[in-house]
Amino acid sequence: MADLNILDFYKDTALILMSLQRVFPRKMELFVEDLIGPDQVDEFGLHTKRHEACFGAMLWLSDEGFLKYGATIRQDGIDQAFLTAKGLIRLTTIVEAPWSGREASNTEEEVPRFEARERLTMIEHMRRAVSSQSSEQMTQVMRAFFNEL
Repeated sequence: MADLNILDFYKDTALILMSLQRVFPRKMELFVEDLIGPDQVDEFGLHTKRHEACFGAMLWLSDEGFLKYGATIRQDGIDQAFLTAKGLIRLTTIVEAPWSGREASNTEEEVPRFEARERLTMIEHMRRAVSSQSSEQMTQVMRAFFNEL
């Protein structure tokens, strides 16, 4: 059985990277609540473990060089966040992954070659994995993304 914290980490990191890629090269405020929904703080004002894990994923992506940010916004998010060159290059790399082989070959026949190749970028694999809500597909895509660490 897969560790739920790792599955959540894969989904969180995919959502973070997708959000930053969507506005690249601009900087943005990135809030945990926008990624995983509202959080209920306890009577001491502490966030849930799930919220803390998503915030930790933001910081981890920065520590690993995929994004940079100006400051944290308490434990709610990060300010002035943007993709680094390493993050952008990894997201736009063409990946012919086994989990999308049949789908990729079908699209090459229906659309122009350039567009078919763009559908093989890592960011497109992430988008499909998130929309599929398949833990297996998400795990495969994110393992491929982090494989070169």
